[in-house]
Amino acid sequence: MKLISWNVNGLRACVEKNFMDFFQEIDADIFCIQESKLQEGQIDLDLPGYYQYWNYAEKKGYSGTAIFTKKEPLSVSYGIGIPEHDKEGRVITLEYDKFYMITVYTPNSQNELARLPYRMEWEDAFRAYLKKLEETKPVIVCGDMNVAHKEIDLKNPKTNRKNAGFTDEEREKFSVLLDSGFIDTFRHFYPDVEGIYSWWSYRFQARSKNAGWRIDYFLVSECLKDTLKGAHIHTDILGSDHCPVECTLDI
Repeated sequence: MKLISWNVNGLRACVEKNFMDFFQEIDADIFCIQESKLQEGQIDLDLPGYYQYWNYAEKKGYSGTAIFTKKEPLSVSYGIGIPEHDKEGRVITLEYDKFYMITVYTPNSQNELARLPYRMEWEDAFRAYLKKLEETKPVIVCGDMNVAHKEIDLKNPKTNRKNAGFTDEEREKFSVLLDSGFIDTFRHFYPDVEGIYSWWSYRFQARSKNAGWRIDYFLVSECLKDTLKGAHIHTDILGSDHCPVECTLDI
C-alpha cells in the first residue's frame, strides 16, 4: 500500500503547476494534502477511482486538509472532537478494517512564537486523540507536523534554536509522541541520512541551496513496524514550498 502526504500550500495554485501530473504518476492508494487553503465549492478535482474527503477552516484561504483514497473507508471523522481545536480544518480520520488513517496540519507556532502556548495545548490534545484511537486499532498519521525533530532534520540547527518549528518545547512534544508508541518511518529506514528535507523557505534561494527542514512525516503505531516496506521524500517535486513524502506498507 502506497501512501503520500503533501502540504500543497494552496491547492488551486498547485493544480496550476504540476499537482495532477504527480498525482497520476505516483498512483497512491491514499493521498493526503495539507494547507488546501480552500472553502467548499472552490475547486472541482476530477480524480477517477478516488473517494474525496475534505476538511475546511472557518477562516477563508487558510489551513485545510483533504484525503483522496481508492478504498472507501468504514467511517470518516473531521477534527479531534474538541471545539477549540476544530475550527481550522486540521485533521481528517479515515477508519479501515486494520487501521486508522489520519492526516494532520499541525498549528505553526508563528513569528516570535506568538502561538507556542496554543501549540503546546494542541500537541497534548492531538496525542491523546491518537492514543484513544489506538485502543481500537493501529494508527497511521501523516502530514505537516511543523517541527524538525533533531538537528539532523534541518540545515541550520544552531541559528534556528528559538524559531518556530525547532524550539525545545516543540521538539520535546514530538519526542513524547514518539515515545508514546509511534515510529518516524523515514528515520526507521534512514536513521543517519542528512540533507534530506521536505520544506524550504521561499526566501533566500533556500531550495536551490537545500537549506531546508524535514517537517512532514508519516508516523505509525509500533505494532505496524513489521508491515513497513519503505519511506521516501520526493525532493525533486516542485509546486509548493513543501515536497511530497511517501510511506509504503504491506497491510
